[in-house]
Amino acid sequence: MSAFSPRAAAVPALAAATLLLCSCSAGAGAEAGTGAGTGKSKNSTAAKSGQRLSVTLGTAKDSQGPAPEIPGARKGGTVTVANEEDFSHLDPQKIYAGERYSTSLLWGRQLTQYQIIDGRPRLVGDLATDTGTSSDGGRTWTYHLKDGIAWEDGKPVTAQQVKYGIERTFEPGFELGPTYWQPWLTGTKDLTEAVKKYGGPKKDGDLKAIETPDDKTIIFHFPQPQSDVPYMASQSSSSPVRKDKDTGTGYDVKPFATGPYKIVEHKQNQSLTLERNPYWKPETDSIRHAYPDRFEFTFGKAALNTAQEVFNGQGTGATTLTTKDELPPELISTVERDPAKRKLVVSGSKGAYTQDLYIRNDRVTDPEVRKAIHYIFPREQARQVLGGRYVGDIATTLSSPSVVGWKKYDLYPVAPTGDIAKAKEHLAKAKTKVTKLTYAYPTESPADDQVAQVLADAFAKAGIKLVLKPLQPNAFNDQIFGGDDSPYDLFLSTNSVDWPTPSTLLPLGYESHLDAVSNPTRYSNPQVDKELARIAKIGDAQKKAEELINLEETVMKDVPLVPFLYKSTSQFRGEKIGGTAIHPIYGVTALANVYVNKS
Repeated sequence: MSAFSPRAAAVPALAAATLLLCSCSAGAGAEAGTGAGTGKSKNSTAAKSGQRLSVTLGTAKDSQGPAPEIPGARKGGTVTVANEEDFSHLDPQKIYAGERYSTSLLWGRQLTQYQIIDGRPRLVGDLATDTGTSSDGGRTWTYHLKDGIAWEDGKPVTAQQVKYGIERTFEPGFELGPTYWQPWLTGTKDLTEAVKKYGGPKKDGDLKAIETPDDKTIIFHFPQPQSDVPYMASQSSSSPVRKDKDTGTGYDVKPFATGPYKIVEHKQNQSLTLERNPYWKPETDSIRHAYPDRFEFTFGKAALNTAQEVFNGQGTGATTLTTKDELPPELISTVERDPAKRKLVVSGSKGAYTQDLYIRNDRVTDPEVRKAIHYIFPREQARQVLGGRYVGDIATTLSSPSVVGWKKYDLYPVAPTGDIAKAKEHLAKAKTKVTKLTYAYPTESPADDQVAQVLADAFAKAGIKLVLKPLQPNAFNDQIFGGDDSPYDLFLSTNSVDWPTPSTLLPLGYESHLDAVSNPTRYSNPQVDKELARIAKIGDAQKKAEELINLEETVMKDVPLVPFLYKSTSQFRGEKIGGTAIHPIYGVTALANVYVNKS
């Protein structure tokens, strides 16, 4: 995902860096409201980011292709995708961000993937015939590959190639991607220990924990029960890689394709061109479409300039969209006043992607002070600065409504504008008297400074001087997530999960032994540690999710952070682009479903 925690990432004002997992979608184009991958035409499926939207597991029948047609869609044409920045990684084993996950579906396939029907996600088999079969209490998982799936040169995809792709994640450089397969398959606590046991196919050869009895069967053997394997199998790191096409660093620029498109040219930081993969068979794929003939990605132009071209239909604006950038705050008032421009905004929630005010618990040790901060925080004022309703709904929980098993709760009810009187009550109860706190933030837009001032004004009303520490983005990441000696008490950050269950939230963000990268609040509760150890041994995914959600309330009673927003996103598309919707898992416009209108 990023150089720091996959579950916590600094958010610059409106242009939040997209990580993982999102909620509902809004259609756009000639078929306004046609959700990604939907088989039905309906009105806008836009929904508030706080709406409950959990993933279901599909059947073998659901996993069969082709994907349901989008009403009104047509084949042909070229789609321009204009993003400010190029992709940092295209190697599937290094991809760790929602936008890159979504975009890579054009050329890559995984064991499982999310099928979207009427805006709702369902996990189904992608390369595999289903979402997997478990045995031995969740320690063994078996997958069978579909017939007819081929690489861009026509050669068949095999189980051994899937195995090799996963084996690559143990090698140096691949720690940039998800780090679940490695400890899961070796029975270790983290990546470092895992790599000591197995250093990758180039160093240690065959990984015995993955068995491939034939070209169509892959069996995973885990030392401990792993209930979330079907979800991990959807990550890009579960993509096959052919040894004869593994070009090392070159594979990060131009990976070999198994999806409906192949990469024909990639000029880094300039352009990326995709054309149809003639060996992709829609009957094997229940997730993707291949309507456009060609995708042309451009990089380097400011989002504001691109948005203006799109809204005004200039140049290729009518057939242009964006997947990385969001609606520039400078244009919000213009869009609000113009119904025609509003139709070109693609909006949806980020689901399991929240934004919170983080508190360093090792610096602000008194829970009464942390409760006071909860009541001081002026959520509504901060949200207005960031973009109002476009950035999300006020949150009250740690996890989002998109997480399996989510329960709504509000342990310390407070008005969105805050409650200074209540805050002062808790400050009076505190054993540690606080008159000054520090707030660090990355200086990526004027809104960052404005939010900081909103917070400073609110804390001043409670008798606390908030010392503002603006930092360059890289310095912010290094100091906040780089170690245990950060001199800052508070910071805004996003909070996400790596798939829509709570298994990658509490265990990987609130265990006391974790470092500041994974546990940026430095939360520590021995009772929670004990419960997490117990829950980790549960092999049933639903029961595990329920137990973790129940434990979440215990964690939040300690106020390790202050919930702020269930995040939303707003992107834009040209008037001739149809089938646009925010992917309910990856949180960006889903390219695998767009098409070019005739008119």
